[in-house]
Amino acid sequence: MKQIAPNVYKLSGIPPNAINIYLAGDVLIDAGTRIARARILRQTADRPLSLLALTHAHPDHQGAAKAVCEARNIPLACHADDVDAIEGRRPIQEASPQHPVNRIIAKIWTGPDCTVDRVLNDGDAVGDFTVIHAPGHQRGSVIFFRESDRVAICGDVIRNVNFFTGLPKLAEPPDIFTLDKAQNRSSIRRLAELHPSVVCPGHGPPLRDPDKLKAFAAAL
Repeated sequence: MKQIAPNVYKLSGIPPNAINIYLAGDVLIDAGTRIARARILRQTADRPLSLLALTHAHPDHQGAAKAVCEARNIPLACHADDVDAIEGRRPIQEASPQHPVNRIIAKIWTGPDCTVDRVLNDGDAVGDFTVIHAPGHQRGSVIFFRESDRVAICGDVIRNVNFFTGLPKLAEPPDIFTLDKAQNRSSIRRLAELHPSVVCPGHGPPLRDPDKLKAFAAAL
């Protein structure tokens, strides 16, 4: 586990930065794929956990949610617009569900349906962070933002990796995974307007250059 900011850590994974899971105080943010259960429980074994909060309902973020919540006896939280997906009343992956990549992901990464214990809305507090609704990639995508030091945990609103080379590269999430590209671009601009000191994406290493983010958003 690597410290990103005060009381914010990124769990280790192989390959590094591929599918990120964060620990913010005693709140676990995201749950990786279905096979992430072991690494989450191992790395958080000596840490108190009060909540598992999801940035959005996609297979690489909710996969181990049910298993982790049951193992650690903690509640699950997500945005109101993703509750139906997490609880099984709507598909987890709505964008391009018949794309071959999404069909494979659905089979090997998607976790079982899970009851949402806490429904999040824009402006809610999760630990030291504020929930900012940032839809587009998924209906209920959110940014967790800490005003005191301007740390943003943003899920897949942006990514900071080239999926082919594995090298850092600021980019939009791929179209095949994104429900509404135009709406997600608005969310990227909202993220940039926060002028975050560090952005913790779902994929790729942290970004510590708010001016680079601002220029990226302006160029969309």
